Amino acid sequence: MTIAPVARQRRHTLHFLREIRPIVPVFLDTEVDATAVLAHRRAARAAGEQYSIVSYLLYAAARALAAHPEANAAVRGRLRPKVARYETVNGKLTLDRAIDGQRIVLSAVFPHLQRTSLDDVQRRVNHLRDGDAARLPEFAPARLLHRLPPLLGGALFRLGVRPLRRRAAAFGTFAVTSLGHRPVDGFYSVGGTTITLGAGRIVDRPVVRDGELVVAPTMRLSLTFDHRVIDGAEAADVLAAIKDGLERFTEGTRHERRGRAEEVRRGARAGAADSPLP
Repeated sequence: MTIAPVARQRRHTLHFLREIRPIVPVFLDTEVDATAVLAHRRAARAAGEQYSIVSYLLYAAARALAAHPEANAAVRGRLRPKVARYETVNGKLTLDRAIDGQRIVLSAVFPHLQRTSLDDVQRRVNHLRDGDAARLPEFAPARLLHRLPPLLGGALFRLGVRPLRRRAAAFGTFAVTSLGHRPVDGFYSVGGTTITLGAGRIVDRPVVRDGELVVAPTMRLSLTFDHRVIDGAEAADVLAAIKDGLERFTEGTRHERRGRAEEVRRGARAGAADSPLP
């Protein structure tokens, strides 16, 4: 047996776990029919575009949270608790990265997701996934905590995330984490936000459609909510809205949108040519 200090690259995780202890988590889950999402991915791949499952989840969840502002919130305080409801939807994504050879979890917040296109979400995911974690500015706060003594780092972390006016920028208003790249069907995580989503793998499973048993690609989707902020009925509505957004996903690929834009421009030019001169 060997005993050694916790790697300094994990200090930000320890600060985070201490900070989220007051959360009162309750857990829900559902199965998502991924047929529409996978059809969109195939069409995008044929056009030379690549989308990650987490990008679809960030996109759909942001629109669900915008429609459920009670859940796009955070609470602070014990004796006189206060709740902040945010006008913008900020999604936090966790990533499996490494710094100096140490495998760790890092996270970044995507602001204003309620009006961000899927393409822009994916560009940000690519940037965080493919960039050097030891240099990306989005991970600079975590790297600072690695260098500071634990007591000083903990105090700085609390100062940065506890005020409600900073919480949305520091933690996001919801969080997304995925283990779908491994044989994991479902799991439950607490991301420090009122809503945390956990995505498992997509596998073919038997489902019933129109009274008939068929095989369809499905994904287990979990939702952890902070019971101090919302109740189960509201959380269930949010989960249902996300499920519906994924199962009815219709946003065109970048190639399709360019084609539609060109059709609109051609139509506008034709209309201008046919209109009488003033």
